[in-house]
Amino acid sequence: MRESQRLDWARGALGDAHATLERATVDAGFRSYWRSRGEGGSRIVMDSPPGLEDVRPWLAWRDLLERGGVRVPQVLARDVELGFLLLEDLGVPTLAQAIDAGNADAWFEVAFDQLLKLQAIAPPEGCGEFGEALLQRDAGLFEEWFLGRHLGIELDCAEAEALQLVQRRLMDNALGQPRVLVHRDFMPRNLMPVLPGPAVLDFQDCVRGPIAYDPMSLFKDAFLSWPLQRVDAWLARYHARAADAGLPVPALETFLRDADWMGIQRHLKILGIFSRLHYRDGKARYLPDATRFIAYLDEVLPRHPQLEGLRRLLDARIRPALSADASAA
Repeated sequence: MRESQRLDWARGALGDAHATLERATVDAGFRSYWRSRGEGGSRIVMDSPPGLEDVRPWLAWRDLLERGGVRVPQVLARDVELGFLLLEDLGVPTLAQAIDAGNADAWFEVAFDQLLKLQAIAPPEGCGEFGEALLQRDAGLFEEWFLGRHLGIELDCAEAEALQLVQRRLMDNALGQPRVLVHRDFMPRNLMPVLPGPAVLDFQDCVRGPIAYDPMSLFKDAFLSWPLQRVDAWLARYHARAADAGLPVPALETFLRDADWMGIQRHLKILGIFSRLHYRDGKARYLPDATRFIAYLDEVLPRHPQLEGLRRLLDARIRPALSADASAA
């Protein structure tokens, strides 16, 4: 029924009784995106089933970001009650597919343009907060789903205490950073390589939170890995531009530390989310990227002796469990 309803609505919005729809992307949530084929070029239909994925927050954030100068998809038609939007088609490849070692400097420079505009927007009244409750939930995802469900690890008292200390330090660092509007998934997969742009997608979960979160997310995602030296240089470039724009970045040394620690917090959360997607939701395509996030942890933890408890846990319990899991596969 939803399929026929979606097609009928799209044909009416497009003014093309013979238009067809084909799946454009697969989303981890309940939203789905469909590319139209027919007269007048292609468009994107966003399907947000009422009761499962309310489209109104997405629209409110889109309008706020656009007023702040951020390049976002244009809405050509809407039916909020049915949960359908007709959007401009920004093309097939995301920035994750278009970027490479040769063009990365140029693309990240224009990505900074969009990020700095986003961070300059005052978080609206009622905006969610990247605060203690959210950080505690993120920490629980790692322990429950990645350690417990995926690896079958039960921590002894000393290990649990060491992990809790690390998580507490990561949380305190996140809570102590200057606060700005945070996208929470500002990464190449959610950027479309159009100019002016890139266009920003998947912004409906914006919150008020730590300034280092989005810059770090841009360089350490689930689909692309860059040499640490280049990442450090890009973060320094972002820092210089943010300072020039009047954003509340701390001194560079502090900011780079904050970005590392924010990254570690996010990596642990993502390991938990990917495990939950696999075991609870039956979405198996995410968990194979767990090794990428272990590699991210391996490259930055040696810089930070305050987080030594996590490094010991990786060496003593997590890496052996991963090896055993790979051998059994």
